[in-house]
Amino acid sequence: MNDATIQSNRQAEIVTFLKELRNELIDGFESLEPLKHFERQSWQHPHGGGGEISCLYGDVFEKAAVNWSGVYGKEFPMSDGTGPFFATGISLITHMLNPHAPTVHFNIRYIETKDSWWFGGGYDLTPMGFPYEEDTQHFHRIARETLDPFGNDLYLKFSQAAKEYFYLPHRHKERGVGGIFFDHYNTGNIDCDFMLWSTVGKTFLEAILPIYRLRIDQPYSPKDKDLQLSLRAHYVEFNLLYDRGTKFGFLSGGNPEAILCSMPPLAKW
Repeated sequence: MNDATIQSNRQAEIVTFLKELRNELIDGFESLEPLKHFERQSWQHPHGGGGEISCLYGDVFEKAAVNWSGVYGKEFPMSDGTGPFFATGISLITHMLNPHAPTVHFNIRYIETKDSWWFGGGYDLTPMGFPYEEDTQHFHRIARETLDPFGNDLYLKFSQAAKEYFYLPHRHKERGVGGIFFDHYNTGNIDCDFMLWSTVGKTFLEAILPIYRLRIDQPYSPKDKDLQLSLRAHYVEFNLLYDRGTKFGFLSGGNPEAILCSMPPLAKW
């Protein structure tokens, strides 16, 4: 078996995992929105591969997007690689109708270049004006329990990385209450690294669904909604000014509609 076949098999395994996880995430969200369903739209990348946009607009989720992509290119568009590349991943965002239910972001990705490969991703929680300490504790507890089997230092390392990454310099604040973030993760053992990365993906719903079940029916006022819309504007600012995934998507020739799925349906400045 030559290296190209091995690489192709590896990519196929990772893409299969991501597509199955994407379906699990969609099913999890639809369990809170039984009368509405995600609408899927496929797209093709100009150099090879493509993806699928999955969006839901409902009575619980003002907007939720669970997108998958797997694309090839002739030249890696960022500064950390050259030559041909393969990139695949899931990107997820929620914007909730109820202001007391926080926005959540989740992403896992795998990238190969001519000379290297790495995993990245994580998840973070952004209350829109109503930070409940019990929600934050639950979210971080799941993250710690997910990572501890792979190394006692990883939660502290990845949660600190989230604090630093999900930060708005022009507003001098974190985007939300944190979570975990990692990038360029390559210990040299792809099987172990895949196991950590995939476990982060599989435990995400455990981190967010209990919070949503607690908050989606909570009473709220027009003033609460107004505050939510104002803080959504800060979310937009981060994604357009600082987010690496947004930059990579545009520079690699990705689908603009898929890249901008992270934008809320309504925001206020």
